[in-house]
This record gives sequence, C-alpha cells and structure tokens, in this order.
Amino acid sequence: MLFDTHAHYDAPEFDQDRDALLARLPEQDVSLVVNPGCDPASSRAALELAGRYPFLYAAVGWHPENCAPYDGSLDGIRELAQAPRTVAIGEIGLDYYWEENPPKELQRRVFRDQMALAQELGLPVIVHDREAHADALAVVRTFPGVRGVFHCFSGSAEMARELAELGWMISFTGVLTYKNARRALEAAQAVPMDQIMIETDSPYMAPVPVRGQRNHSGNLCHICQRLAEVRGISYEECARITLENGKRFFSIP
Repeated sequence: MLFDTHAHYDAPEFDQDRDALLARLPEQDVSLVVNPGCDPASSRAALELAGRYPFLYAAVGWHPENCAPYDGSLDGIRELAQAPRTVAIGEIGLDYYWEENPPKELQRRVFRDQMALAQELGLPVIVHDREAHADALAVVRTFPGVRGVFHCFSGSAEMARELAELGWMISFTGVLTYKNARRALEAAQAVPMDQIMIETDSPYMAPVPVRGQRNHSGNLCHICQRLAEVRGISYEECARITLENGKRFFSIP
C-alpha cells in the first residue's frame, strides 16, 4: 500500500543483500518503488533492477554532484529515458552545499538541458535542490510545460506553496520525524494533500526510530505515520493518498 517514490537500490550500500532486501519489500506493505539514477551508469543499473522486480521503476539522469565533465550531449540519457520501465528524468537539479561540486553555472546548464529533454519526451522530472532554492525555482519557471517533484524537500513553506501553485509535487523523507524538522513540518502542512509524495531516499535519511542506520523502503511506514499525524488523518488514508499521488505523477497504472 506504500509507494517509496525515491530510493537508490543501485547504491553500493546494498551490494551485500540487495536481492534479499528487495524480495522482502512486498511483505512490508511496499507496493511500488522508483529508483532514480545519478549518472548514465547508475541509470542503467536502475533500469536493470526495474526489469527484475515488477514493483520497481527507474528514473534516469545526471545528478548535479555527478554532472562533470559534460560535453553537452544527453544522447545516452535520452536512450535510457525511452525504456518501458523509465518513468521520469532524474535525479537532476542543483547542489550548492559541497564546495567540491561542479561549478554552479555548469550545474545550471545540465539542469536546464535535462528539463528540456523531459519536455521533449513528455516525462516528469525528479529535482534535487540543496542550498540552491532561488536558482532551482528560476529554472523550473522557465519550463512551464514540465511536471516535476522536489524530492527530499528542504525549502520553506512559502516555496512549497509556490511550487504547488505551479502544479509541482513535494516529496518528504525521514526528516519529517526528526526533532529539528520545523521547516519540513511547516511545508508538509502548507501543500495540498494531493500534491504530496513520500520517500526514503535510501540508503540515506533513515527516519526515527532507525535514524543513523542504512535506510530501506521498509522504513517508509514511519514517514507515512508522521505525515498522517501532521495532516490530522489516519495512517491508512495517508498511505492511500500518497500511493495514488505517486501513481498519477509517474503515470503508473
């Protein structure tokens, strides 16, 4: 009944038990998972996994941390994006947090190019935005025909409302369960419920009560429970709504 809209099962943290863990997810009430790529190699790995598990889908793209060197060609991503199990372009966006990341102008160029690719192919996008809120919004506004989600949302409630008015989705992680999660909680209250999705961002961002451990989709229940409390609805209703939102966003039957 739960939809983990963002989990990186191609990551090396899962090399020792990936198949065993994925095989158990249906028993943990996880119905669907989207695995985004971070570069062509991880995008291919995401697609390979999606071909082996009927509940798993892939997104393909260049993450801002991985976008250099960039020669201006997205032919490899374009080819992967047209595979039957690809449901989005992602994970794309901007990350100004780490000084060693590619130059900001290059990140913006790669982001814009991938937004244009999504527009060309009619696919939604999964956006990573860390310490780059104004620039990320500026790029989004230049592509009014592209649908998207800001995953692991870290912006303000005002930004969340602006994205919602543009028709975008907001996705929340285990951060909702943290003691210092005031901004995330305010954003979760500000967005219409039909524009909210939930995710683990596995293997990262594990929620309370397993914070600090390797994350996986079986922990999505803790995020759903906290969102339900914030919105004043039942766990079952929150799970149903976020599942339906994710299926509609990614065009999954």
